[in-house]
Amino acid sequence: MDLVIARPEGLYCPAGGFYIDPWRPVDRAVVTHAHSDHARTGSNHYLAAQPAEAVLRTRLGDVNLQLLPYGHVIEHHGVRVSLHPAGHVLGSAQVRLEVDGEVWVVSGDYKLDQDDTCAAFEPVRCHTFITESTFGLPIYRWTTQAQLFGDINAWWRVNADAGRASVMFCYAFGKAQRILRGLDTSIGPILVHGAVSPLNEAYRSTGVDLPVTPRLTEVADSAVIRRSMVLAPPSAQGTPWMRRLGEHADAFASGWMLLRGNRRRRGVDRGFVLSDHADWPGLQTAIRATGAERVIVTHGSVSTMVRWLQEQGLQAAGFVTQYGDEDLESGMKAEAA
Repeated sequence: MDLVIARPEGLYCPAGGFYIDPWRPVDRAVVTHAHSDHARTGSNHYLAAQPAEAVLRTRLGDVNLQLLPYGHVIEHHGVRVSLHPAGHVLGSAQVRLEVDGEVWVVSGDYKLDQDDTCAAFEPVRCHTFITESTFGLPIYRWTTQAQLFGDINAWWRVNADAGRASVMFCYAFGKAQRILRGLDTSIGPILVHGAVSPLNEAYRSTGVDLPVTPRLTEVADSAVIRRSMVLAPPSAQGTPWMRRLGEHADAFASGWMLLRGNRRRRGVDRGFVLSDHADWPGLQTAIRATGAERVIVTHGSVSTMVRWLQEQGLQAAGFVTQYGDEDLESGMKAEAA
């Protein structure tokens, strides 16, 4: 029996009568994390990992939200359901489903790299593993965290010493907070766009220690701005909000910055390769750790990953889904500055 199938509304568990990260409103939704391609408004009931409460309420508003601590099991219509850390962003979870000894795990998005802002990825043994493959090509291999943040801080210091602000375009949820944890606050002040501010507060309310981050619009002293690191979503690029910065250098933080063409298309001075998704070796490591005999790929480089899995002797196929990569959502409406 297939514990998860693809339906027009999203990934569906027939035995339990609920969906996982549905892209259309449904009665019951299990949500792996609060990014907009996985957590959407309109459903009647949501189940998510307990650490995700603040960010989910920030993104979805006053929804009917049931919370489950990591590793705790509930039973719904005969399906044993538990949530396990995915290491992607605050509150991200893999969904473990068990019926009559058959175990499936839906990964959501995940990474294996160190991240002080969320619980680390936890391999979960299963018979069938449903995995993402956003960066499922051999070219995608991330550098060490120490080197990456060393490069970011060195770039900021050069700009601050020259009297120009440093603007880092990054996704407001997850990426921004991870960058904040890696910044050297001795270099200068850290300012944020209005889209980043409420997510920072959600993280702090959950116990994640972040530096003080006033909004750019709250600072009138140009000398302060000229030494600052400013975190902003991609949607802020080219908007009137940017005029407050005066002379500045800009950069984009994303796994896609590994490809020079993407950096040119973004029109920024620097590209820093930082992703909240597993790279090619990370995907392979995670999949092997599950011990799964069958793997289903949901989004990203699906055909490449399926082919590699089949070469390893596994049963492999893909699901057609509407999940994407939040780093590419630069077309989103700019939120209040």
